[in-house]
Amino acid sequence: MQQQGRIDSEPTHSYEGYRLRAGKPIPFGATFVPEGVNFSVFSRHATACWLVLYEKDQPEPFIEIPFPPEFRVGHVFAMTVFDLNFEVIEYGFCADGPHSPHEGHRFDFTNVLLDPYARIISGRNVWAEPPQEIGAYHHRAKLAYDDYDWGVDSSPGIPTEDLVIYEMHVRGLTQHPSADVRHPGTFTAIREKIPYLKALGVNCIELMPVFEFDEFEYDRVNPLTDEQLINYWGYSSLGFFAPKAGYAATGQRGMQIDELKTVIRELHRNGIEIILDVVYNHTAEGDERGPTISYRGLDNKVYYMLAPDGRYLNFSGTGNTMNCNNPVVRSMVLDSLRYWASEYHIDGFRFDLASILGRDQNGFPLKNPPLLEMLAHDPILANCKLIAEAWDAGGLYQVGTFPAYGRWAEWNGKYRDTLRRFLKGDTGLSWEVSQRLMGSPDLYGERGASASINFITCHDGFSMMDLFSYNVKHNEANGEENRDGANDNYSWNCGIEGETDDPQILALRRRLVQNAVALLMVSRGVPMILMGDEVGHTKYGNNNTYCHDNELNWFDWSLLDHNRDIADFFQQCITFRMAHPVLRSKHHFHHHDLIGSGYPDISWHGVRAWHTDWSEFVLTIAFMVDGNHVPEGSAPDDMIYVAMNMHWEIHIFEVPALPDGMLWRVFVNTSDGAPQIISAPGTEPVVEDQHYFIVGARSVLILVGR
Repeated sequence: MQQQGRIDSEPTHSYEGYRLRAGKPIPFGATFVPEGVNFSVFSRHATACWLVLYEKDQPEPFIEIPFPPEFRVGHVFAMTVFDLNFEVIEYGFCADGPHSPHEGHRFDFTNVLLDPYARIISGRNVWAEPPQEIGAYHHRAKLAYDDYDWGVDSSPGIPTEDLVIYEMHVRGLTQHPSADVRHPGTFTAIREKIPYLKALGVNCIELMPVFEFDEFEYDRVNPLTDEQLINYWGYSSLGFFAPKAGYAATGQRGMQIDELKTVIRELHRNGIEIILDVVYNHTAEGDERGPTISYRGLDNKVYYMLAPDGRYLNFSGTGNTMNCNNPVVRSMVLDSLRYWASEYHIDGFRFDLASILGRDQNGFPLKNPPLLEMLAHDPILANCKLIAEAWDAGGLYQVGTFPAYGRWAEWNGKYRDTLRRFLKGDTGLSWEVSQRLMGSPDLYGERGASASINFITCHDGFSMMDLFSYNVKHNEANGEENRDGANDNYSWNCGIEGETDDPQILALRRRLVQNAVALLMVSRGVPMILMGDEVGHTKYGNNNTYCHDNELNWFDWSLLDHNRDIADFFQQCITFRMAHPVLRSKHHFHHHDLIGSGYPDISWHGVRAWHTDWSEFVLTIAFMVDGNHVPEGSAPDDMIYVAMNMHWEIHIFEVPALPDGMLWRVFVNTSDGAPQIISAPGTEPVVEDQHYFIVGARSVLILVGR
């Protein structure tokens, strides 16, 4: 019996020798179908659309195929093209329609436009290689095969409260010559540094943007060196489905998808989760003066928030703002996240300027933003961590009030600012410091402590060492006359601005770094550290290094030896946190003894045990957590006592008495002249005087009762 052919593989139309058929409108983008490729693109306001096909690297298309009117379903143009050479095809679209910018329409049928759903984007295949002149269509979509063999890969499934997050830049981790890797600055090179990440103790990396972007977006030079400035950080996406080819050792061969998936698989095999920093709030097209790459030419009025006169609303600070709560844009964001979660096995997402995702098409904050609700309840994203940067450049600040739907965590900007101020000796903060160290129950009372992503430094701002080396930003190298970057850094130079040979200043700066990481690792909530802070990396006072592909952003691996004491301190503090489940509960403290241990789960103290002074001028506070109040399923833990003396004078702290048979032991003592600053967890020496402890000026003490 002769087998019948598939109906949907039979052409019904032809155009200049190419066989065609009406396509399937869903999914959008380019997908393989029997004997052909299905192309589908949305435009509500376009009057006509063309598929434009190129051979790889050729400046001119070999054919432009108009979508017949009968191939349009609603606002979607869909067409199947048969007999294409998949390996060499690059494609785009042209769209015609009204060109009336004051009404929001910017159609120009002469522009070839990138597919918003492109899974591979060519044009910047090798990092910082000068762009080839390949015609007017620079960023081209290519066909992608989702045929990677994952084997038995699965997410480590680490509970949020047990994470220690390491924010890192793909290129920055291994580009420095000291990295000693085969393919510097690439996804592949990350694999060579997995042993380092495991030794440090982090179990989750948060990658700065890996969606395809154009590093040549800026046309500026460093006024101090004449060096070309580039888009280094990548917060300016060309598309939301394609990984950055320039981050792949195999990008020139179009293998960036497989290369990134291999890194993710190896991270998972080593118990490390991966979170992507995603940017859906704006695109690389900028404002009215920016290039037309994709969305603007396909349907400007749908994709962007516009003022009544057609100008771009700018809540992102970059020229445009995506219209994220338009149903079409909302679906695109959801499709993108589902794609990364299912095809790349991504464990979570951190959303840049996430407050924008809760604004309506006119920019007003919504009480129940549909996009945020959809992401929270989506079945495919059910096991993904969702983290919001809960503010935007338009003045909306939602730390503690971001619409959470029981799912969203937040970068806790109030933790950052409060701890920075306290560490440098600002007064009037003791009560607020207590809230931040307890997981910010004043902000996340109903959501639990794991909603708070605690950090003191991140990519945006001073590094940890610079936080205690500079009073003001020094961004002259950015070519913006030092106007860019935040001014409210809450930093302190310890008496001398920048580099110095003064041994007392250097020792104080190291002590303040130690204080910062020690408090971060004993705080309830989820700690996040910045790549390079653990080796004392400096950006020389530049707090906005978004445009520098050099030592300002590269991890200098020689610092592991030069600043070994700092690196060891970070590693031991992380180990200590992971050894003590009482520090990692997702719940807030009750401030009571709920289990009959004789101690409340947490108690606050001053220089006198059981007496806390919350006065305006106080810089000496302490707390103790009872190791019997551990998360369900954990074995009883030790008692932990933390004393903080941010005063410029020595203070004697009365230490709370332990139950009979237990002794206080010293884990951390950052006091100047301390015989031992930190001990390996489990080897802490017994304190001679079990009742009082001298805590040096600007120091932190951590005791373990065992």
